[in-house]
Amino acid sequence: MNIGDLKAGTGNVNVEGEVISVEEARDVVTKFGKKLRVSDAVIKDDTGEIKLTLWGDDSGKASVGDKIKVENGYVSEFKGNPQLSAGKYGKIIIAGKK
Repeated sequence: MNIGDLKAGTGNVNVEGEVISVEEARDVVTKFGKKLRVSDAVIKDDTGEIKLTLWGDDSGKASVGDKIKVENGYVSEFKGNPQLSAGKYGKIIIAGKK
């Protein structure tokens, strides 16, 4: 699947991209009262770019220039923009520099 094809509400997403920006990891409290670490990155391929939310152990692992593969991810919408995450059942693989 290509990043340019991703739409909010899409599940079982398998996509690869290159990290073009990464925000500092931060602590948040989920709506269930659980404290988690989270960071946001932007990944791109030849068809577009999308925000990738990295939760828990994945947070803080990505660097600009890394190649990332998302398996069984989920696209949601936040403040009108699509964003990709591994969700509950997905997996993020950071392959290192492209």
